[in-house]
Amino acid sequence: MNNKAFYILLFAISLMWSCQSEENTEGIGSDIINNPATASGKEESDEIPILTFDDELYDFGSVVQGETVYHSYKFTNTGKADLVISHAQGSCGCTVPEWPKKPIAPGESATIDMEFDSKKFDGNQHKTITISANTIPSTTVVAFSGDVIAPKN
Repeated sequence: MNNKAFYILLFAISLMWSCQSEENTEGIGSDIINNPATASGKEESDEIPILTFDDELYDFGSVVQGETVYHSYKFTNTGKADLVISHAQGSCGCTVPEWPKKPIAPGESATIDMEFDSKKFDGNQHKTITISANTIPSTTVVAFSGDVIAPKN
């Protein structure tokens, strides 16, 4: 076998190997999320989870540049089915959200905790966290804002 044929065979094997599906061992897989909305926009069921936040906007006031801001967004599942949050994403790398990985039953409450690192920012800030869940609509946005003050030298 010449070198060219060997490399083509090696590439084909690598491609087949990389295309094998891996089992999701961390967090909640999207395969268990059941959103009852159809393509027509009509709901197939009235038994859906509803993500209801106590407050969707947090004002952290003023902090000195370099401080870390922490906040917990409390929410309740006010719907009639288990709420499954599949992901939460900050609007920039400075915002790190943590969310419950287990389903939240109807009537139960939980929190989405966020951490904002202000070291690279100065002035008025407004950041968001987008939450993906088995709700209608499938994304919900919460936000925080405040003023980052540069330290005096």
